[in-house]
Amino acid sequence: MHPRIEDYALIGDEQTAALVGTDGSIDWLCLPRFDSAACFAKLLGDEDNGHWRIAPTGADRCTWRAYRRDTLVLDTYWETPGGAVRVTDLMPQRDRAPDVVRVVEGLRGEVTVHSALRLRFDYGSVVPWVRRADGHRVAVAGPDSAWLRSEPEVRSWGEDFGTHAEFTVREGEKVAFVLTWHPSHEPRPPLVDPFESLRHSVEDWRTWVSRCRYDGPYRDAVVRSLITLKALTYSPTGGIVAAPTTSLPEEPGGVRNWDYRYCWLRDSTMTLGALLSAGYVEEAESWRNWLLRAVAGDPADLQIMYGLAGERRLPEFELPWLGGFDDSTPVRIGNDAVNQLQLDVYGEVMDSLSLARRAGLSAQPDVWAVQCALMDFLKTAWRQPDEGLWEVRGGRRQFVHSKVMVWVAADRAVRTMEAHPALDGDLAGWRALRDEVHREVCEKGYDPERNTFTQAYGSRELDAALLLIPRVGFLPPDDPRVLGTIDAVRKELDLGGLVRRYSTDEEAVDGLPGSEGTFLVCSFWLADALHMTGRTREARELFERLAGLANDVGLLAEEYDPVAGRQLGNFPQAFSHIGLVNTALALFGADGAG
Repeated sequence: MHPRIEDYALIGDEQTAALVGTDGSIDWLCLPRFDSAACFAKLLGDEDNGHWRIAPTGADRCTWRAYRRDTLVLDTYWETPGGAVRVTDLMPQRDRAPDVVRVVEGLRGEVTVHSALRLRFDYGSVVPWVRRADGHRVAVAGPDSAWLRSEPEVRSWGEDFGTHAEFTVREGEKVAFVLTWHPSHEPRPPLVDPFESLRHSVEDWRTWVSRCRYDGPYRDAVVRSLITLKALTYSPTGGIVAAPTTSLPEEPGGVRNWDYRYCWLRDSTMTLGALLSAGYVEEAESWRNWLLRAVAGDPADLQIMYGLAGERRLPEFELPWLGGFDDSTPVRIGNDAVNQLQLDVYGEVMDSLSLARRAGLSAQPDVWAVQCALMDFLKTAWRQPDEGLWEVRGGRRQFVHSKVMVWVAADRAVRTMEAHPALDGDLAGWRALRDEVHREVCEKGYDPERNTFTQAYGSRELDAALLLIPRVGFLPPDDPRVLGTIDAVRKELDLGGLVRRYSTDEEAVDGLPGSEGTFLVCSFWLADALHMTGRTREARELFERLAGLANDVGLLAEEYDPVAGRQLGNFPQAFSHIGLVNTALALFGADGAG
């Protein structure tokens, strides 16, 4: 039986991450960065595409598993007829090289444990040469080298192009494995002590969590989401990837499979708000600084996404040797959506920088100059059709959400100048732009017959992004048009009580066959909108259901299929966890924000 997306847990070192299944197998790991080629790609193929399983001999799935409280250290427990063991998985904060540490500990009786390591570099396509050296198994292929050792040393052997080990642990006994990657042309990095790494990792994560200002209802879910966001941060630059995976399907067996190992501007304001509200100012500043570096340059060249360090070229191609998760092909690397025009990102950037200024983040040179340049571009470019927030591949349209976010850009520019009169800028021109965009959206993007805003000018389709209209301040929450839009989206985009992004019945909208599940962050937006319009009881009920969709270790994918009862899309998804944090703070913040 093929694993489900929710069968996986996350470990990481804030530069890359691995997915560990309920069967004790690490099935996905890219080294040395989130966007590097995978050395374990079983997630998107089969065992011969690379994995590392540690489990009791003959066992199938673990008995249970959990993160250690307030950490990203994963404990997996196995009960067998002969006894019980715990496997602890982590990736310590790296010094020079990335390490995967796996500690096997006997808890009761006597258990025989088997380790099977199949390294396959370049997304499962390259079998390395493996040799012994200084008590290690050393795998080398092209630019990649990985060293495996155990402590204490256990017997290992080669079989089926993999490295195997089998040993017995009794109560209180421990065996640790360390897998270390480094460029093959460099010497082996210094060895890490696996047991000290475990102790320090637990301490470091708990120290970090202690900074969280929230102590209200669902604190565990909020903290788990914040830990996940921290784990998806590329610490050298402050960029936050949308997810650590590529090509996990939005429809099993379908073609909606995308690479999410990059940083999207669309997430910027909500990410910044979540970090600031929870008390993580340092992380918020790092994200803001990444944003400034990424968008530097000609405003006409602003992209919707960038690489971890702000790279602009993310060419999309396919890996035909991988069969895809649940037979969902193609498997894609890179993302051609990077070349799309999405006018909403200008609003996101302006809103983020405005929020950063109001929050008192440290001043950075030329921020206002960047904002003025963005506004100069929007003055003429805002009338263009674009691909919209959801990166549709069915052609450009006059998307209403895009125009609303143009209004947000103008509004934040005006408000900033009103609050800081010493700044130079075209205040009168920006006010006029704000008024013109507002007037056009209300005339062309609103259907008075159905009392709802629509996905695009002249369209009858709806879009869950319309739920953000009151949140961004385009109209007040009690405006009849806002109330009508919330009710229409809730009715027409409903699937099992959750919300789809938009209707996929018309292939012309996104240019793709098939369908998708409900989009989790959109369902959080519905909860926010219900709360803002006074329906807080309904909002809390929806939030409780959404929080309950997380897997056994508290992680959410991009989408959920309420019919099949399974998670869909790349995993874990930053946008979903950002939604959870922001909605929890909105609903319960008065009860628990410090």
